[in-house]
Amino acid sequence: MSLTAAQGERAWRSHACVLALGTFAVGTDAFVIAGLLPDISDSLHVSVGAAGQMVNVFSLAYALLSPVLAALTSRWSRRTVLIAALALFAAGNMVTALAPGYGLALASRVIAAAGAAMFTPNANATAATVAGPEHRGRAIAIVTVGLTGSLALGAPLGTAIGDALGWRATMWFVTALALVVAPVIALRLPDVTVGGPTRLRQRLAPLTDRRVLGVLAGTLLAFIGIYLPYTYISAVFEPATGGNGGKVAALLLVFGLAGTAGNLTAGRLADRKGPRTVVIGATLLLTAVFALMGADRSSYATAIVLTAVSGIGSWSVTAPQQQRVMALVKPGSEPLATSLNAAVMYLAISLSSALGAGILGTADTAWIAWAGAAFVLAAAAVTAVVSRTERHAVSAPSPERATPAEAR
Repeated sequence: MSLTAAQGERAWRSHACVLALGTFAVGTDAFVIAGLLPDISDSLHVSVGAAGQMVNVFSLAYALLSPVLAALTSRWSRRTVLIAALALFAAGNMVTALAPGYGLALASRVIAAAGAAMFTPNANATAATVAGPEHRGRAIAIVTVGLTGSLALGAPLGTAIGDALGWRATMWFVTALALVVAPVIALRLPDVTVGGPTRLRQRLAPLTDRRVLGVLAGTLLAFIGIYLPYTYISAVFEPATGGNGGKVAALLLVFGLAGTAGNLTAGRLADRKGPRTVVIGATLLLTAVFALMGADRSSYATAIVLTAVSGIGSWSVTAPQQQRVMALVKPGSEPLATSLNAAVMYLAISLSSALGAGILGTADTAWIAWAGAAFVLAAAAVTAVVSRTERHAVSAPSPERATPAEAR
């Protein structure tokens, strides 16, 4: 590697790492609320179920607002969008921390979700733009490390702060994370403008592209399957943990650490082998893992192994799916494409929660894992079928978005 090439790689890695700090803050907020529900319930004088709606409202608001905000800000500088997103995100969490009652606390989650919905998709698109097509997968994977890091470190730390100082202190902690990252992005990130269509109808064109919709269908199926066992991991592995909270927490830590390794490996493989190959491989791996979860849940050692492998497989889907959908749209439409994929992911999280609750009410917990296996297997099949039209889309691409790996 020449000195110039080495300097270029260091530059895009540095920019991706800065963006990962932002996704760490956003991910911590998204994951930590679930661990604070009993405290929130007591403080706001509502049931735990009602407090749990703060999680659902955040997910649904993210899903609905992400593509809308991406379209409305498509002509803005990415640095401006990212700083505005963190400011909005911090404001939402500040209101949550100060909310005297349940209604305002619930509404504030919509504000925080709007900021998150602006930040994460744009962080991925910006990292990919700065890195260039040949490093796109690795750049997105580095940004995604912020999410896996928030799962393994941010959420447990935020929960510990909540246990010691109350849930409002956790909201101030998340607010502080965003406010610290915003000036770093302002100072360190280049002023990237992606351009793209100027008319709203043109900006929303990816919504009518069957190839994009095919990739999004795969995302929906994959993440319903992934989040079924994850959301209900305490129930799935109850025979192995005996309901011990410490053992469940250890499983979540294993999932987050393994997911970080899987995400970084997947980003590198996606650049070399193509993102479709990685997605199909990961979903087939998850099919086997979830099937084994349903069959053998009595041994804690087995639970640790299966959780680790599921973490690797689960986080090997995220970055390649973002890469796939970005490759299918015209230059300048990448932020909207990534926002659509992120919106579908959050929709899948909400659907998996509802579906899992239904399964728990009618069947053995093993069916949670087996249902997850069925969904990720369907995602692998959809990805394999869609790959024909996707391959045609990149068979003669523009130099701005083509890579040898994407054409495979």
